Amino acid sequence: MGISPYYILLVIPILSAFLLLLLSLIARPRPSRIPLKGRHVFITGGSSGIGLAIAHQAAAEGARVSILARNPKRLEEAREAVRLATGVEVNVFSADVRDAKAVSRAVEEAGPIDVLVCNQGVFMPLELEKQELEEVKFMVDVNLMGTFHLIKAALPTMKRRTRETGLPASIALMSSQAGQVGIYGYAAYSASKFALRGLSEALQHEVIADNIYVSLIFPPDTETPGFVEGEQERRPELTNVIAGSSKGMKADDVAKASLNGIKSGRFIIPCNFEGTMIAIATCGLSPQSSFITAFIEVAGASFLRLIALFFQWNWFCTIEKWQKTKNSSKLKENTY
Repeated sequence: MGISPYYILLVIPILSAFLLLLLSLIARPRPSRIPLKGRHVFITGGSSGIGLAIAHQAAAEGARVSILARNPKRLEEAREAVRLATGVEVNVFSADVRDAKAVSRAVEEAGPIDVLVCNQGVFMPLELEKQELEEVKFMVDVNLMGTFHLIKAALPTMKRRTRETGLPASIALMSSQAGQVGIYGYAAYSASKFALRGLSEALQHEVIADNIYVSLIFPPDTETPGFVEGEQERRPELTNVIAGSSKGMKADDVAKASLNGIKSGRFIIPCNFEGTMIAIATCGLSPQSSFITAFIEVAGASFLRLIALFFQWNWFCTIEKWQKTKNSSKLKENTY
């Protein structure tokens, strides 16, 4: 005698309710709201693109904003742009995040930080075999080591600040969808961005007792000066074939998604639907404060793993066809 479909329809809601209850008890860290109004938000890479958009929106919400970047002229232009748009005067600091002492001086001058947004980043897409090690080192130094320099400089006073105010603080790291999924031509860049995940997961364990929440932001291709000047102009043609179908976003939209995630104390912050699907497929052992999102991850991970395998199949087929076409063209050239 088979199982009655009515029995199945009865069991599924009960099991789902039990799973939701269980997840509400075990999801960690506990949910928290991180206010921005009247608090100090320090943003690196804040003179343009996503960083400047975050500065605009944080200032509009009543935060005291500081931005750090290398170019003094761009910093002054950014300061004026935020002032004209919001009426808020932001503090600007010129420093190279690769220079730990310069970062430390800027952070000390800025004063205690409530929300640290490590947004600086460089990307130079190219096949690893063709890429100079100096470029690889430059990306790692800015994207990864620069983040270490910022956190090390800001963390002691952030801890004291949370004890004094009783309010939670945030450290947000700007990764990339290339920090979730490796793509042809992104070997060095993806390495520098994947590393931020390990840093974030371990750091969250270390600072949660101090009421500090870590967020990891995964924007897709974003319409920023860096993207136009760097990635689009030089990334390999095969990379464009594989990744070109992915829709980009405007910096303002990424900034909005980022700030909403930061204020909610979320660990993983995707910025669009595609990013949300990737986040579920790659959730692994990452912290999760929302039991609803945890339920979606548990329920959807297997199916999305299947979808991911189809994507990988398509990418490898594309690479195989590309190489065959390339080899065929070389053979014709040699024949003539």
